[in-house]
Amino acid sequence: MSLSNINKSTNFAILLNGDVKATDRLLISVKNCRVIAADGGISHSDKLKVMPELWIGDFDSTSRELLEKWSSVKRLSYPPNKDLIDGEIAIDQALQLGASKILLVGALAGKRFDFALQHVAIAMCLNKNNIDVVMTSGTEEAFILTPGKHSFDLPKKSQFSIIALSNIDNLNIMGALYCVSNFSLTFGSSRTISNVVEHNLTIILEKGVAVLVTRPYV
Repeated sequence: MSLSNINKSTNFAILLNGDVKATDRLLISVKNCRVIAADGGISHSDKLKVMPELWIGDFDSTSRELLEKWSSVKRLSYPPNKDLIDGEIAIDQALQLGASKILLVGALAGKRFDFALQHVAIAMCLNKNNIDVVMTSGTEEAFILTPGKHSFDLPKKSQFSIIALSNIDNLNIMGALYCVSNFSLTFGSSRTISNVVEHNLTIILEKGVAVLVTRPYV
């Protein structure tokens, strides 16, 4: 899976308030995106060299300096006691604007582990609705795995782990240091933690759901 060379009008990057490193790989990905910032996530705009078209949130995690610096960006303000997190509201806006692929920048790391887990849950829901989602911190990327064949554009020697979110039937891993064929992976098993890409990583599963966590930069 890659976010390069696709239709920018349906490809969105959501800037979240998690940790982000502006790697070359991430810079290339966001270049092909329309950008929406969720509250303090706008702080990543400079290092990612992007100008958000929309800024959403209750702005409780945004400094006065950022509010002044990005005053020209269109804002949608919500009360602090709203029912949804800013990131989910930003994703909903992207979907209303026709998003078919979403890059969640800052989804994996930061001060709030509960938010990181929620981002994975949101990605699972989006995947069920045929929306391609990549979660990234720049140094790590994560993808939802559902029944079918999945191919990934990852550099050789990238580290990766597959975390089962249910029991997995007939798991096949190809193009890796440790390959498996028609393997049954039980929920909670660490069998598929810490593998290495050798070439053209391909993952196939018949039943279940998992998350693939990769480290393109080792």
